[in-house]
Amino acid sequence: MATTLLYVAFAVLACTWSVEGQGCSRNPCGTNAICQETVGGRPVCSCPSGHSGNPTTYCRRAECLDHSECRGDMACRSGSCVNPCAGTCGTNANCEVRNHVAVCSCPGGYKGDPFSYCRRADPEELCHPSPCGQNTKCSAQNGVPTCSCLPGYTGSPLSGCRHECESDGECGSQEFCKDFRCQSSCSQCGDGATCVRTTNHRAVCECPKGYIGSAYTECRPECYGDVDCPSNRPACFYGVCKNTCDGACGVGADCNLRGLTPVCSCPRDMTGDPFISCRPFTKADLCEPNPCGTNAQCVPGHDNTGRERPVCTCFAGYTGNPLSYCARGECQTDSECSDNRSCLNYQCVNPCVGQCGAGATCEARRHLAVCKCPHGTDGDALVSCRQSRKYPVARYHRK
Repeated sequence: MATTLLYVAFAVLACTWSVEGQGCSRNPCGTNAICQETVGGRPVCSCPSGHSGNPTTYCRRAECLDHSECRGDMACRSGSCVNPCAGTCGTNANCEVRNHVAVCSCPGGYKGDPFSYCRRADPEELCHPSPCGQNTKCSAQNGVPTCSCLPGYTGSPLSGCRHECESDGECGSQEFCKDFRCQSSCSQCGDGATCVRTTNHRAVCECPKGYIGSAYTECRPECYGDVDCPSNRPACFYGVCKNTCDGACGVGADCNLRGLTPVCSCPRDMTGDPFISCRPFTKADLCEPNPCGTNAQCVPGHDNTGRERPVCTCFAGYTGNPLSYCARGECQTDSECSDNRSCLNYQCVNPCVGQCGAGATCEARRHLAVCKCPHGTDGDALVSCRQSRKYPVARYHRK
């Protein structure tokens, strides 16, 4: 444009100097130039629209006069077909030609003025300012601001959230309010505890049988091994200390531990099966079981001190040691012995032994001792025989 004006000015001066007073009648301008007279009739040369060059010599037509004269998406600028995107958009911006016009935009993940500068977008900027209500959290998800209630709050995150509860009464009958949220009342029980029931938003908790601790803090096994148990309950069974005597012996029986092994026995004044039942002694128990020997019988009796004890005797017709063995006797009646023998203590013996008195003689007859004093003696043959006394016989002499 500055060159054109310079040519116009030069042409005006030229016309003034050379053909002053003749105007445009002599066509003082160059090819394709336009001559116009100013006030006073002075000719002024200029290139017409769409042309450029020296109006005093030659004006050449421009490459284009509008966009339609350019190929493709090229745009007509200052008479030239150029790329409309060249130098049009800002840094990092995308340029798209639509109808020979450059359309600038920031690419995905970028934001800013596409005609000056596009910068990488911060997803959190979607939440500044936050489109959410009170007591909410805004987060960018897939390029979209997403609203959610803060922990412990409930409601519509777009309009605003509130506490789920501020008192137990705002919760169900089996719940209670904790940290502004309704929670199961049974959650008040400790680790390992059993929730028995709930009453007025409160839990009734118990430790399982055999567990120790607080039902509202922690319940744990009483033991993990025998070493954890006291001496009166030395065995650890499934986390519980037990006395192995418990339930091991019968009714009324004593139980003593040998290590962890229960040993059952009846008390001194009782008898029976210690694994079933023990009962008080009776006199009959002195002979149960029978302490006597073979062919002997037992009867309750007393010893020299008066204490009760079993007394052993051989059965009738038997002899021997009743504590070990009794054998059947040789006889039970005199008839089983010869005529000159009698049955004594189940043996056939001479009936005269020890039966007659001193000096007497004995003869066994029909199993009996027959005692008599021998000739020349007199007395009681069962007691004593003595010599007879001879008195002189009075003789009378005849005179």
